[in-house]
Amino acid sequence: MEQAVPIASRAVVVEESDSVAVARVPLDEGERIELDDARVLTLLGPVAAGHRFALGTLAAGELVRQYGEPIGTSRGIAAGEPVTAENLSNDVPLVREVPDDLTNEPPEYLPPEQVASFEGFRRPDGRVGTRNFVLVVPTSMCASHEAQRMALTAELTRWNATDHPHVDGVVAIPHNKGCGSAGQAGQELLLRTLAAYADHPNVGGVVFIDLGCEMASMAKLRHSIASRGGFGWDKPVEWIGIQEAGGTQPAIERGVAAIEAMLPSVGEARRSSVSASELVLGVKCGGSDGFSGISANPALGRASDRIVRSRGTVLITEVPEFSGAEHLFALRARDATVAREVLALVDWYREHAATFGGTLGDNPSPGNVAGGLLNITIKSLGAMAKAGRTRVEGVCDYSRAPSGRGLHLMEGPGYDQESTPGLVGAGANVVVFTTGRGTTIGNAICPVVKLASNTTVFERMSGDLDLSAGSVLDGTETLDEAGGRIFDHVLRVASKHELALAEVNGHREFQVWGGESVSL
Repeated sequence: MEQAVPIASRAVVVEESDSVAVARVPLDEGERIELDDARVLTLLGPVAAGHRFALGTLAAGELVRQYGEPIGTSRGIAAGEPVTAENLSNDVPLVREVPDDLTNEPPEYLPPEQVASFEGFRRPDGRVGTRNFVLVVPTSMCASHEAQRMALTAELTRWNATDHPHVDGVVAIPHNKGCGSAGQAGQELLLRTLAAYADHPNVGGVVFIDLGCEMASMAKLRHSIASRGGFGWDKPVEWIGIQEAGGTQPAIERGVAAIEAMLPSVGEARRSSVSASELVLGVKCGGSDGFSGISANPALGRASDRIVRSRGTVLITEVPEFSGAEHLFALRARDATVAREVLALVDWYREHAATFGGTLGDNPSPGNVAGGLLNITIKSLGAMAKAGRTRVEGVCDYSRAPSGRGLHLMEGPGYDQESTPGLVGAGANVVVFTTGRGTTIGNAICPVVKLASNTTVFERMSGDLDLSAGSVLDGTETLDEAGGRIFDHVLRVASKHELALAEVNGHREFQVWGGESVSL
């Protein structure tokens, strides 16, 4: 008979109360797993890495648990049997009760002498940038070609790091919206996001460009900027209309000249030592696998806690990936009012998806499922770990700054190319993006750091992935140690002592969510 091997060498049990374990490596049918001194389990089938097997018999109708929480209901699973979509239903109890007297204590803030610092651009309005760009903003898809050509031409011929060492480059945010009508709410969401990017502390100067006859016109964008109180400080701005300028080439030439003229002013900004309390960290995940919620996400959560304890800000989005576990965020809320806002956020999104014939349970992608995320509850429980363990201070709209510091939930989709820009629009000056299968996305004005969940994908995509939490799975690092390493890396990237690999590779993805705002 094959000798039993300790479970710690073959699988992960996240919480003592869990009824399943997650395979660290591919396991064969018939393998004998030693659970403790008195129990040995024989696997009844092969288990792929990142997938689960039952630690004991789970009768039909019994809740199956991982992370200490229900992840589904058993259809009858034998001890040692692989957990699959066939023997696990997605049914989990939804919790909607919020005590009227709910309160949670504030974080244990670090004393000032223990708060780290980084080198950032302190802007006249008090906000801090981690980069200093000239940004070209097209109001619509009709001006996106010219915007992109304008930024590229200016960056190649007018800007260089030697002459303008304190300017990080000239970038554009081309997109596919703004020409026709997407409804009043959709237009408002687009204009809000464009205004937020123009006003971002990572942007030192702006050129706006429109065609001249689109729905999202410069006049409407001017109004949107005014409605938010104007720019935070008096940065150089230019407005160009393609039709008014006489066409594509004249508009590009005018824009390049405007950029050349504003570069000296933008370059007057200087980095200085600022407190880590000025970090606004956006946390995201994509291309997740069964290890993401065990290694990368909770390790990032430890870094998030450190930022909050430093009196900084953490923003988490992808509302569909709270589904099935949203009550955990609600019960962590500052008070009952915030808890109900958290539940309303998910309920609104559930109704929004239904209008298009979808459900939040449709969220796990084929890649997610292949990696071990069999349903939305498993994915949500792992994804939410990125936000750490401090209380939820509030909820904010897509691309709208939160009302204060600490941990906030931002309305937004799971789609990476739309949710990441929303985090930056809400003020994130660094984003950390976890991935189990490998994702390359970046952002035009904000560094996006990639954190791998496992060593294999990190080594295979070492030119795109900045960090790995595979050490947690390998047993060479604790979550706290990995979190400390991530926090230190965020400070280096924020200071531009090190570039995020997405910046090195020129990733500048930008799209705006088409969903209507819930206006919480």
